[in-house]
Amino acid sequence: MTATDDVVPAPRAPEALPRTRIVLAEVSRRDDRADRTRAELAQQTRVGEALVRGLVRAQFALALRMSLVVAIGLGGLPWLFAIAPSVGRVTVLGVNLPWLLLGVASFPFLIAVGWAYVRLAERNEQDFTDLVQRPER
Repeated sequence: MTATDDVVPAPRAPEALPRTRIVLAEVSRRDDRADRTRAELAQQTRVGEALVRGLVRAQFALALRMSLVVAIGLGGLPWLFAIAPSVGRVTVLGVNLPWLLLGVASFPFLIAVGWAYVRLAERNEQDFTDLVQRPER
């Protein structure tokens, strides 16, 4: 063997690929408005206060509407029995109708109103979150 047989050829350098430029300006522009709104909420500026005030008003209006439903639904029963005494004397399965409505049927009614309130309140909060995080169009 000769000295030239032991020499390993040098590896070839990889061919240079053309450079690709990646621009993130479009992504940052979309988030600027949402970041600005979140900052206004955190810093409690006038805009942030107006947004939070709108959410509080929406939740308060919902609470008033649901309490009105309960007041009419449950508060209307004694009025019904006072206006139409014959309805108050009706018996179902040996139990007076007023006892069934106020003692038994009121609980599922209150559960349904509570479920509806929670669902609608969460929808208000989701609308608020979507408003705050909405990208600029």
